[in-house]
Amino acid sequence: MCGIFAYLNHLVPHTRKEIFEILVKGLQRLEYRGYDSAGIAVDGPAKANDVINNSICLIKKKGKVKALDEELYKKDTLDLDEELSTHFGLAHTRWATHGEPSALNSHPHRSDKDNEFVVIHNGIITNYKELKKYLINNGYEFESETDTEVIPKLIKYLYDNRENDHVTFSKLVERVIQQLEGAFALVFKSRHFPGEAVATRRGSPLLIGVRSVNELTTENVPIQYNTGHFKEGVQELNSRNRRDSCTVNSVGDGSAVEYYFASDASAIIEHTNKVLYMEDDDIAVVNAGRLSIHRINRLVGEDPVRAIQTLQMEMQQIMKGNFEAFMQKEIFEQPESVVNTMRGRICFDSNKVILGGLKDHLKEIKRCRRLIMIGCGTSFHAAVATRQILEEQTELPVMVELASDFLDRNTPVFRDDVCFFISQSGETADTLMALRYCKDRGALTVGITNTVGSSICRETDCGVHINAGPEIGVASTKAYTSQFVALIMFALMMSEDRLSQQQRRAEIISDLKVLPEFIRKVLNLDMKIRDIANELYQQKSLLVMGRGFNYATCLEGALKIKEITYMHSEGILAGELKHGPLALIDKDMPVIMIIMKDACYTKCQNALQQVTARSGRPIILCCQDDVETSMNAYQTIELPHTVDCLQGILSVIPLQLLSFHLAVLRGFDVSPHSILSKLALCSNDEKTPC
Repeated sequence: MCGIFAYLNHLVPHTRKEIFEILVKGLQRLEYRGYDSAGIAVDGPAKANDVINNSICLIKKKGKVKALDEELYKKDTLDLDEELSTHFGLAHTRWATHGEPSALNSHPHRSDKDNEFVVIHNGIITNYKELKKYLINNGYEFESETDTEVIPKLIKYLYDNRENDHVTFSKLVERVIQQLEGAFALVFKSRHFPGEAVATRRGSPLLIGVRSVNELTTENVPIQYNTGHFKEGVQELNSRNRRDSCTVNSVGDGSAVEYYFASDASAIIEHTNKVLYMEDDDIAVVNAGRLSIHRINRLVGEDPVRAIQTLQMEMQQIMKGNFEAFMQKEIFEQPESVVNTMRGRICFDSNKVILGGLKDHLKEIKRCRRLIMIGCGTSFHAAVATRQILEEQTELPVMVELASDFLDRNTPVFRDDVCFFISQSGETADTLMALRYCKDRGALTVGITNTVGSSICRETDCGVHINAGPEIGVASTKAYTSQFVALIMFALMMSEDRLSQQQRRAEIISDLKVLPEFIRKVLNLDMKIRDIANELYQQKSLLVMGRGFNYATCLEGALKIKEITYMHSEGILAGELKHGPLALIDKDMPVIMIIMKDACYTKCQNALQQVTARSGRPIILCCQDDVETSMNAYQTIELPHTVDCLQGILSVIPLQLLSFHLAVLRGFDVSPHSILSKLALCSNDEKTPC
C-alpha cells in the first residue's frame, strides 16, 4: 500500500537538508505498509529566465527509502544549506501494481517536464483509461504506466483552460476530483501556487498534523461550502476574502506553524499529537500558514466542522525496541494488549461486563432479528472464532460474512438486523462499502476497530475500540486476539440477565482474568517453535487442521504463514478430511493439527488416526499432559488449558510465532517490505495501483 507524507513549514526556517531529513523520516515510519520505490518533491533553485521564478525538483528511486536518502545528497544543483522559511515538500512510497517498480513509475508524478503540478497518490483511479485517452487527444504526453499520472495532467489541462486568473488552487483540485472515479488520497504541490498545499481524499485515509508554538485559535475547523455556479471568478474571490473566518491558524497573524500530511498517524506522532482526520471529498488547503477545509456541497445531517483531535499514541509504541521486527514485537505484546482490551470493561468481582460504546444500544441489539459479522482476512477470522459463543450466549442467528463476497451478492439486510464491521485500521475498503450498504437499508451498525477517528468509527452508529495499540507489522497479530476478546465481551454482556448462562459466564470471565498469564506461558515456547520452523522452512506447503472453536485458528494460522513466508498453506476443517484433503496426506506433507480437550476432542482424535494411517507426521497443538494425543504425534506443542471459547487465543500464538520464524529462515524481510499492505484499502479484485 502506498504511503503518503508531506511537510509544510510556514515561517519556521529549515535548511533544505533538514527538510530532506523530515521527509525521509516520515517515509521510514510508513515502510511497514509495503513498497518497492520512493520519491520526494521539494523546491528547487530559482529560475531567473522563467516567467515563474521558482522550480520543483523531483527525486525518485527504485528500492528502499535508504536508497532514496542516499540519492538526495547526490544532487549538485540543490544547495542543502539554503535556509527556507516557508516550504512545502512531498514524499511517497509506492507499491507497484500498474507498471513495474521503477523510478519513472514512482511518485510524485508530474504534469509536464517543467513540473508545474506534482501529486502523490494512494488509491485507485478506475476511469484513468478514459481520462488518459482524452488528455492524449488534447496533446498531453504521458511518461509512466500508472493510473496516477492522469491526475497531474488533468489539473494542468484545467489550469491551461481556466476561465480567468482568479481560479484558486483548491478550485482546480475540486474540479479534478469531480472527474475521478475510484478511491484516492491526494496531496498536490504547484509552481503556480508556491508555499500552498492542497490535499483531498475519497476512500483512502489521510490526516493532517498541526504543530505550533502558540495555542491554536480554535480546534474546530468550519467547512467552506462552494455551492452554486461560477461567474467571472466572483466565488473564488469571495472564498479568498472570507478565509480568515473559516481557518485555523496560530495565535497572531502570520505566525509560525507546521503542517504534516500522512496516510496514518505513525508518521506524524513524533512531531505533533494534534491531528485532523479528513472525510471523503474534503479538500484541505493551507495558504499563508492557514488551514481551511472546503467541500462542494453540504449533505443532510453532515457535521459542518472538522475537529482537531489529540492523539494518545506515544512514540515508543511504534518503535521496535530489542525485537527483530514489528511483527515479533507485537506478538510478544499480547499479554498487555488483551489486558488493555478488557481494562475498565470487566469487573471480575461481580462478573459484570460493560462496553461503554454499546450500552445505549443494548436493548435494540437484544431485540434484533440476527447478528451479521462482516470483515476481511484476519478480522473475518475473529468473527468465525467467536460465532459459536455468540450464538450460545445471545440465542440469535449469527451470520459471518467476507466483506468482498457480501458485496458481490445482493444480500438481504433488514432494519431489525445488527451488523458488525470488524477492521483493525477502520479503513478497509470492502468493509467500509459493506457498512454503507447496510446503513442504506436501515440496519444498526456496530464498529469493532483499533483506530480512533477511522472511517468505520465515524460512520457506524456505535462500537468498541479494541485498544490493542498501534499495529505496525504487516501481519495482524495482537489486533486479532484483541478483536477476539472484544467479541467475547460482547457475548458476555448480552447474556448478563440470562440465569441459564450464569455458570458458563462465570467460567469464561474467570479464565479471561488469567488469560494474560496463559499467553506469557505460550510465548515461553518460542525456542521450541523456532526449532520446528527449522524443520519446515524448506517445505513448499503446509496444512493446518482443526474443528469447532479451533477452526478459525486454522484459517488464521494458514493466512499468517501465506502472507509472511510466501509458502502455500491451507486451513482445513478436520471434519472435511474425507471430502478431499485426505488425498494430500503422506509422509512428506507437513501437517499441523489443533486438538484440545473440548467437545470436539473425540472427533479430532478420529481425524488424527486418519492422518497417521496415511504415514502423516502431524505436529500437534494440544493441552498440557494430553498423553493420548502425544503418543500419535510427530511433535507436540503443549498449551495451557482454558475454557473452550478462549482456547483459540492461546492456540493461534504458536502459529503466529511459527510464521515469523519461517519467514526469517526463508530470508524474507518480515515487517516493512511485504507485498501485502497493512491497511487493506483496496477491494480484493482491484489491488491498489499507484
